[in-house]
Amino acid sequence: MPELPEVETIRRSLETKILGCIIRKVAVLNRKTIKTPPPDLFAARLEGEEITGFQRRGKYLIMEIGCSMVLVVHLRMTGRLIVKDSGFPINRYTRLIFYLNEGKELHFQDIRKFGTMHLLDRQDLDAFTPFKALGYDALDPRLTPDLFKERLKGRKGQVKGLLLNQSFIAGIGNIYANEILWRAGINPQRRADSLDAREQQRLYQAIGEVIAAAISHRGTTLRDYVDGDGNQGEFQNMLQVHGKGGRPCPSCGNSIVRIKQGGRSSYYCPSCQK
Repeated sequence: MPELPEVETIRRSLETKILGCIIRKVAVLNRKTIKTPPPDLFAARLEGEEITGFQRRGKYLIMEIGCSMVLVVHLRMTGRLIVKDSGFPINRYTRLIFYLNEGKELHFQDIRKFGTMHLLDRQDLDAFTPFKALGYDALDPRLTPDLFKERLKGRKGQVKGLLLNQSFIAGIGNIYANEILWRAGINPQRRADSLDAREQQRLYQAIGEVIAAAISHRGTTLRDYVDGDGNQGEFQNMLQVHGKGGRPCPSCGNSIVRIKQGGRSSYYCPSCQK
């Protein structure tokens, strides 16, 4: 699933390509992608409207439409938003097409059909049910070291699970949780309430450093992810532990271990991560 760096990269790439474009027509090729309103009304409300801005909340992409609507997109496992020239052949996994002016089209491709779109009145955005459960975004400047440490208080679960908990911090998924914990030198099986002040600070810093590095390299492509131009990310070439079970740790040379936690694979170095 695309995580914060991938969605942020898509946001930035779409902003440079289609900000200010007019939606001439919408072709809904998979009606299940559209959650609200009904697909026919969805298409009708968007026609003739201008794309006026882009936001991101955690793993959600938000397109601002005109002055009164927002389109909330969740890419789920395999969703892609790619800008194409008009008349570009339609991929068999294309589920929706926005026909724009200036000879452009925005294609939503989704192999597994799990991606979703909600068209909302802008005034209802904060009340959107999934957003009410989101914690601070991992890049939110309001999430200071002191606030981060305060939010750790009383958390008794494993620290890896806490990083994946979108109500604690929004945007981090399995890939970056593994990389963050390696950089912080913290074992993923540690209880969150066992971290001392220095470990809490290292964890906070590692979150910012790993997320920033991933964005600067346009995200991680392990399988399906591409940005708004259809280009793969590059951060997969910088991964230190994720997907590297049995290989030497880049720091100490001991073998990286792979375990299962909550149905997901955790990769860590038992020597470096205590």
